[in-house]
Amino acid sequence: MEIILLERIEKLGSMGDVVTVKPGFARNYLLPQKKALRATKENLAKFEQQRVQLEADNRERREEAQTVADRLDGLAFVVIRQASEGGQLYGSVSARDIAEAIGEAGFKIGRRQIQLDAPIKSLGLHGVRVSLHPEVSASVTLNVARTKEEAKIQQRQGRAVIGQEEEQTAAGKAEAGAETAAESAPEKKPSAKKPAAAKPDAGKPVGKKSRAEKAAAAADKGETKPEAGKPESE
Repeated sequence: MEIILLERIEKLGSMGDVVTVKPGFARNYLLPQKKALRATKENLAKFEQQRVQLEADNRERREEAQTVADRLDGLAFVVIRQASEGGQLYGSVSARDIAEAIGEAGFKIGRRQIQLDAPIKSLGLHGVRVSLHPEVSASVTLNVARTKEEAKIQQRQGRAVIGQEEEQTAAGKAEAGAETAAESAPEKKPSAKKPAAAKPDAGKPVGKKSRAEKAAAAADKGETKPEAGKPESE
């Protein structure tokens, strides 16, 4: 189906462009939202007559959107959800939930303005784009946490709390394992050294005693030999 765009549509074209789209997309979205007209001769003539006014209206809406974008861009919004130990949410955070969180801060945002490919299903910091006008958008951060305290930690450190807990747990287990291995290792006992055998004096034959040593040994035993030439007493 051919249509005339009344405003810029991402990936389609700008105001005044005649483009071809699927009939369902035109009937269900573009035409009801007054973002386009059927590309007939009558509508083409009508658009050219209103072109100046349409461009003026679009310019005014763009300026208003830019004012909001300047205030909104870069902000972070907290959403509290229950989650498992692994960081998976019990449920999800939808575009409607994000619009409500932004609305609580004083911005008028509809769920259709939240550009979200799929619902958020995990803890942490998630970047989200908010479309304020076909030509203006803002980027915000959604801080999904289990408590406000965890949200503050995530915002300060720029990552999900659950990831740090896992790293700390792994480091603790590794340290405990090293200590256990050190305690269970058998202690090494010093080997007993045998006393070194005394070395004989140099110059003396091994196993032979001198005459003086023999005499000293005999004296210790009480053995005395008679002098030569003297008879033994009776």
